[in-house]
Amino acid sequence: MFSNGRGMVIVFLFLAGVINYLDRSALSIAAPFIQDDLSLTATQMGIIFSSFSVGYAIFNFLGGMASDKWGAKITLFVAMIVWSLFSGALVLAVGFASMIIIRILFGMGEGPLSSTINKMVNNWFPANQRASVVGLTNSGTPLGGAIAGPIVGFIAISYGWRVSFIAIMVIGLIWAICWWKFVKEKPEESKEQKHTGKSYVAATSEGKVKFTFYLKQKTVLFTALAFFSYNYILFFFLTWFPSYLVDARGLSVENMSIITVIPWIFGFIGLALGGFVSDFFSKKFAQKGVLFSRKLVLVTCLFLSAVCIGFAGLVSTTVSAVTLVALSVFFLYLTGAIYWAIVNDVVDPGNVGSVGGFMHFLANTAGIIGPTLTGYIVDTSGTYTVAFLLAGGLAIVASLAVIRFVRPIVKPV
Repeated sequence: MFSNGRGMVIVFLFLAGVINYLDRSALSIAAPFIQDDLSLTATQMGIIFSSFSVGYAIFNFLGGMASDKWGAKITLFVAMIVWSLFSGALVLAVGFASMIIIRILFGMGEGPLSSTINKMVNNWFPANQRASVVGLTNSGTPLGGAIAGPIVGFIAISYGWRVSFIAIMVIGLIWAICWWKFVKEKPEESKEQKHTGKSYVAATSEGKVKFTFYLKQKTVLFTALAFFSYNYILFFFLTWFPSYLVDARGLSVENMSIITVIPWIFGFIGLALGGFVSDFFSKKFAQKGVLFSRKLVLVTCLFLSAVCIGFAGLVSTTVSAVTLVALSVFFLYLTGAIYWAIVNDVVDPGNVGSVGGFMHFLANTAGIIGPTLTGYIVDTSGTYTVAFLLAGGLAIVASLAVIRFVRPIVKPV
């Protein structure tokens, strides 16, 4: 898995995920300061949180298509530069409208990340390792969320919230330069592979199928629905959980910044393990087909995540709420590699980026709907309980739909 330059690919993709969620989580950590500084209501803050996903969801799709057409390396290079610059541009915000514009452009930059990671994994690794590698590389995202709290919280308290966004912009630009210099689009074929005419990529290639064929398949659409519920819970946690701890639980910003690390650490463990768990069950139940093992992990863990997030809104103590949210994030992230593994399992390599991007686009409409809806619920009801229950209910419905509708795809001749 780590030989012949593959270890470097894993490290760079892992670090890209760390930077991605460090940047993305920074706004939620700094939100109490920004709300006071710019005089924003909870509903306005929810719209700002959601505005990120407008650009993000669109470029999930376009970024996936770009990785198929121009390559994952250059797509991710451009994406990192764009999102880093617009992360730093938040210091120029003067009010509600300017925050929305900057966050939409920031989301456009971050949009291609997951589909380009999936494309790079498809380029570099054999089929029986891809879920493990996707989980391992994507595990950088919750780690980025974990370190965002202490880093952004400390800088915001000590030097002002605007300085924190400049610092993380610089980190992203440094990564982009190193990525372009040291990473290749695909591995060089070994002498044996050249002699036999085979490679990891070629060995898994099939005849080209039209991209539009996959857009009508229930397996793709209902995997996207499950991914939608995954993202609904994730964006609820990512955007509103810090404010929940301050508003509903009465924690100081300093304590909130530390406590938010706990669920992210659970998520890091879950996402790192999820792909390995899926590949393990894939080998164990090989006679039942690869999708059986993917569904086993996806349905079980998404259901458990839903139950935990729902009960988190009903408990009376901060400790129990944080514990349940941490468990919800852990089970949620155990499924994080599965959505992409299913795409790799059922889609031909020439369409992996585009179909993965399409699925990710549908899934991330949750990031448009969820934060704004949560802000409205909080403003109108004065409580977060309904928002917790709604997040859990959606995931239960989606997990049951996966059982019924996700099946192997029969490709046209």
